[in-house]
Amino acid sequence: MLQNEETQGQDPYELAVYSTWRLSYDKLDPSARLFLHIYSLLHHEGISEETFEKAALSQVILDNSELQDEVANLLGQLGKQDTGWSSWTFRKVIMQLGSHSLIEYDHQNRIYSIHPLIHHWSATTLEGNRSLMQNLVLTMIALSFSLTFTEDDFMYRRKLLKHTTNLITSLKPEDIDSLAVLHIAQIYSDAVRLKETEALQVMAMEKRKRMLGDDHPDTLISMEEVAGTYWGLGRWSDAEALLLVVLGKRRLVLGDDHPDTLRGMEHLADTYREQGRWSDAEPLYFVVMEKRKLVLGDDHPDTFETMTNLANMYRYQGRLSNAEALEVVVMEKTKRVLGDDHPDTIMSMSNLANTYSYQGRWKEADTLQLVVLEKSKQVLGDDHPNTLTAIGNLAHTYREEGRLDDAEPLFVMVTEKRKQCSAMTILIL
Repeated sequence: MLQNEETQGQDPYELAVYSTWRLSYDKLDPSARLFLHIYSLLHHEGISEETFEKAALSQVILDNSELQDEVANLLGQLGKQDTGWSSWTFRKVIMQLGSHSLIEYDHQNRIYSIHPLIHHWSATTLEGNRSLMQNLVLTMIALSFSLTFTEDDFMYRRKLLKHTTNLITSLKPEDIDSLAVLHIAQIYSDAVRLKETEALQVMAMEKRKRMLGDDHPDTLISMEEVAGTYWGLGRWSDAEALLLVVLGKRRLVLGDDHPDTLRGMEHLADTYREQGRWSDAEPLYFVVMEKRKLVLGDDHPDTFETMTNLANMYRYQGRLSNAEALEVVVMEKTKRVLGDDHPDTIMSMSNLANTYSYQGRWKEADTLQLVVLEKSKQVLGDDHPNTLTAIGNLAHTYREEGRLDDAEPLFVMVTEKRKQCSAMTILIL
């Protein structure tokens, strides 16, 4: 009978079950054992082939090339090929585990799970350096997505939170690749867990300072990421201090007209705007806008972004005619350059509708908001935060127009959907 520190003190029935699982484990080939080891480090529910395939096909280049090679070797045993991914190889591994009743498959949701007891027991089969394996699996998860922000991206990262939480708590910060940390931080940022986001981003920033130096472009990107999280936490002075350092270094190294320098100036202007420091923000916005027009052109998305941010500041100030003038230009240009269904176009329409609302032009506002809502549903999905915001904006306008029968079901809908999204987040914490 198997006896070790994990099984001592348990009743004979449990020991017999553990012995049966051990006999099954001994019959597995190395790839199936590897998968079981990986699964023992993750949450016991909600693993999909998608994560392994995305990681295998990832174009993300880590700062630590040796770690990247080790992850590639791990994935090579499960289905990674030189030019792609072999689902057949992966499913053969799964079939082995399934034949011994060590794993279950949810055909409807296309996810795998193992019983909590098997999950607990499988951790005892892990041989070698446990921390190294945790780091490899965490890095694999980080490689499985890029930092983009479609509804699919958002929903995919949401599913990863419970797994990253299992992995990261016992790892040493110095062992984790700095780029992988930034990716994992995005998972926590999506879940609005900003304290964890901050800790991870600061970890990546300090590591890059040590490895690459204070002036390296990647270090400056990390500093911007931390400043962005300070922004979300309302820590304006902390965000401002970092952004001033980043801007100063980029001006010195890249020059005043470089796109990265202009982005840093805009982030600083945003920080001033949120503090109500209009006289500090407005001239920076104008400089960025004019330089982007000169360097990138009038019809570049980055130019549109600066015009939008300046218009937002005007709206906050109550300078509604100035805001409207800029927003009309942005909406027409994004329609022409990006198309009617591009997320940036939809956002430009929403911004203009908000200004109409501030002006009390309710009919013009609700006409535009209806278009925004339908396009948001079509492009982003019913549950995307921007779609929920569009529902709330339209409900508010209906209420102001006195159309309470139209407003009430929308308020109920958006409240229920936000509750559902919050519940989903809680379930995976």
